Amino acid sequence: MLEPIHTIGVLTSGGDAPGMNAAVRAVVRAALSQGLSVRGIRRGYHGLLREEIIDMTGRDVADTIQRGGTILQTARSEQMRTPEGQLKAAGILKKYGIQVLVVIGGDGSFAGAQTLTEYGIKVIGIPGTIDLDIACTEYTIGFDTAANTAMEAIDKIRDTATSHERCSIVEVMGRDAGYLALWCGIANGAECILLPEDHGYDENKIVEDILENRRRGKKHYIIINAEGVGDSINLAKKIEERTGVETRATILGYLQRGGSPTVKDRVYASIMGVKAVDLIMQGKMNRVVGYKGGEYIDFDINDALKMNKEIPDYQVEVAKIL
Repeated sequence: MLEPIHTIGVLTSGGDAPGMNAAVRAVVRAALSQGLSVRGIRRGYHGLLREEIIDMTGRDVADTIQRGGTILQTARSEQMRTPEGQLKAAGILKKYGIQVLVVIGGDGSFAGAQTLTEYGIKVIGIPGTIDLDIACTEYTIGFDTAANTAMEAIDKIRDTATSHERCSIVEVMGRDAGYLALWCGIANGAECILLPEDHGYDENKIVEDILENRRRGKKHYIIINAEGVGDSINLAKKIEERTGVETRATILGYLQRGGSPTVKDRVYASIMGVKAVDLIMQGKMNRVVGYKGGEYIDFDINDALKMNKEIPDYQVEVAKIL
């Protein structure tokens, strides 16, 4: 016999991502519609260990779908990486009667959720990260908004780069994944895209390409640099020294995390939130919600965390052709 579920918890963990509020809202409202009680946990696992737990109603998530960030707030937790912290977290969840914990976050957040299953806690994961680096899903909450935010910023940088006939290096986020850099490189028509998956770049080739473009009369040169490659400021100095072309580095940083989520991030996050509650009502526990081939699917959390994800070679080839 399956244990009847009466109370669930929800938290957002790791880096914030636009659309997390849409997911929280969906989890709360879907759970309430099923007669469940919902407890929100502030500041992720850090807040869980401090017992920052509140009861949530439909009113608590009203007028939140359009807001960036996360109303539950988020934080990193080193203590949660320890067996002592994990045992304590499981005990607190049981103390507050939370039978299933819905975790909205990235792979690090899912790893924390996975350890809780070893202490008898049931979990559901919803992928929320602007990095798009969770292997079991083609979509992660926040990526679309972050990509659009970066795209708009790079368009503006191109305007001033053209006016001053500069080379501009724009560093985008993504941690060790190059999805944001690749998408922005294609969307913004960048002359060069540096990806961590390429395992290094040829500085001489970039210099030659800049000089060749200048000989052909091109007024600007845009390089999109992934966070996982980094060192944009030093690269700008080297390029200017070797080419004589004025070169500026712009690190977009946390600008990409904020802002009102796009319609895609609002809708997909909402459906994933409802899907998480559906899994709970079906008795399917310790799952991660995903999106593939136009369908919202789910995986065993252990299987999901074993998967690897790489940028498709064809997409990289498309960027080089264009």
